[in-house]
Amino acid sequence: MLKSTISESVENACEAVNKKQPKKRGNWAGKYDFILSMIGYSIGLGNVWRFPYLVYQNGGGVFLIPFIIMMLLCGLPLLFLELALGQFAALGPVVIYDYFCPLIQGLGYAMILVSFSVGLYYNVIIAWTLYYIVASFTSKLAWEQCDGSWMTNNCMTANEAITCSKINGTFYNRTCFNYTMAQEYNLSALIEENPRKTPSEEFFNNQVLGLTSGIDDITGIQWPIVVALFVAWAIICLCLCKGVKSSGKAAYFVALFPYVVLITLFVRGVTLDGAKDGILFYITPEWHLLTQASVWGDAAVQVFFALSPAWGGLLTLASYNKFNNNCFKDAVVVCVCSVLTSVFAGFVIFAIIGYLANEMGSTVEKVVKQGTGLAFIVFPEAVTKLPVSPLWSFLFFFMLLTLGLGSQNALLETLQTAVLDTFPQLRKKRVIVLCSICTVCFFGGLIYTTNAGLYWLDLCDKFAASFSVLLIALVEVIYFAWIYGAKRFLKDIQTMIGNRSETFVKFWMLTWQFATPSTLVFILVFNWIQYKPTTSGSYVYPAWANVFGWCLAFFPITVFVLTVVYKVMNNDTKGTMMDKMRNLCKPKYILRRRESVYSKEELNDIALMKT
Repeated sequence: MLKSTISESVENACEAVNKKQPKKRGNWAGKYDFILSMIGYSIGLGNVWRFPYLVYQNGGGVFLIPFIIMMLLCGLPLLFLELALGQFAALGPVVIYDYFCPLIQGLGYAMILVSFSVGLYYNVIIAWTLYYIVASFTSKLAWEQCDGSWMTNNCMTANEAITCSKINGTFYNRTCFNYTMAQEYNLSALIEENPRKTPSEEFFNNQVLGLTSGIDDITGIQWPIVVALFVAWAIICLCLCKGVKSSGKAAYFVALFPYVVLITLFVRGVTLDGAKDGILFYITPEWHLLTQASVWGDAAVQVFFALSPAWGGLLTLASYNKFNNNCFKDAVVVCVCSVLTSVFAGFVIFAIIGYLANEMGSTVEKVVKQGTGLAFIVFPEAVTKLPVSPLWSFLFFFMLLTLGLGSQNALLETLQTAVLDTFPQLRKKRVIVLCSICTVCFFGGLIYTTNAGLYWLDLCDKFAASFSVLLIALVEVIYFAWIYGAKRFLKDIQTMIGNRSETFVKFWMLTWQFATPSTLVFILVFNWIQYKPTTSGSYVYPAWANVFGWCLAFFPITVFVLTVVYKVMNNDTKGTMMDKMRNLCKPKYILRRRESVYSKEELNDIALMKT
């Protein structure tokens, strides 16, 4: 009798929850839609500019050793965990944690806030690429010569520098001074105070950005960038208007096209004079740097840029998978693709940088720049030296566009899924919800289109997805490894991908319980120890900007903590606060697919626990 009553209560509970689950949530339409979307999400602009620069800065090819180790200790485990979690529950980040552990539901809100803040400025970078794509439709690139209205007297082309150096002269203030005059006017001191700049740098800072002297010097808005930003959000909206079915089809292009351009640039790059010097500079290892903690710290942080765990995007994309999809294989494929793409992009970039250094009569060390400097200054300058330069400019910036769209599509899909999972009645109004989100994001990103926009973008890029993401990942892995239980979670995974060997189970248990949390703690501690006041090139941010950055960094974590407090204070469990927290850590086992996961005996235990 009791057994019958328990079974009936379990069935009723499951049925009740199933009725509350959002209907017609959708799934990936094709076999490769998900994996290509994952590749497009994980492999983005950071693979083109950030990874090669870190390799250069941290010992050349030897940097691959700590990078791969950190990928195995931290990147792959977090990627596998989130893919399995999203696929198993078929829910987005806001809802999923409430079912597994109501106490940490705020973790989902924190992920959404990270994705939202990153999405605001990420699309501005896409807007810049659109601007350059349009500017490439010309017979002569605007930044080839110092003859635009945007140039200053510090502008100098490589040809001018070479011509002047042949007569042992010094080029300054748009004039070539001979040796005697250079000594008389002490031009070396004047050049140090007012460094000479390439046309591409002048074009980017003065024409595209209208850059001012600092973050608090906002004199106006760059209206062409505003228009480009609107177009960028419109493209994102069109890509996602039909949910994962349309974004999955878009992934075939945005994930694969960058490889076509990279291969094309590589073939062209290795045939250029000086390419060998650039590649040798890239791959020559400096073994002694392996003893420096900063090298390992940079490698660990790059893993988060390469795979984007703890942002909510992995959970979102995996939540549209079929239940029996092999998420472990997908995780391995994405990790391998990310590593290989980063390494290959380095060869492409340093081949062209070597050529540019050769053309300018300089060295590779002086040409390499980080971030926006590499993508929007060095490369535009490099393409002006190539035959049919407008074509190469178009290809390069179109590649950046597709790389950016792959990541941005996933970020917006994360925000949209969060809204629709929270309010399933809005699923019939998906397009309206999407357009509303894009509109809010467009207006939120206008600060980056002002004359101080680059300073704001660099500040938010440093803080928006740094410490908060690491803390989110740490809480997530500790919960599933120790509270929910790694063994139990692996049992859930095996119901989807089939039984695995005992070695497989023990390996992932040890990884999630010890290796990954220890690595995350190391990254956090190291980043706090090496923290320095924020700078952008030679510009040092004021104190209030650093305070704003720290507030931005810890705002998602603050929301998470406040959610924990709210959950505990409003819990009906009788007893101490620890009793309430212990009860809130119990999973709501009546997930949509749970009834096919656990045995009847386990479901009976669950029913008794719930009663």
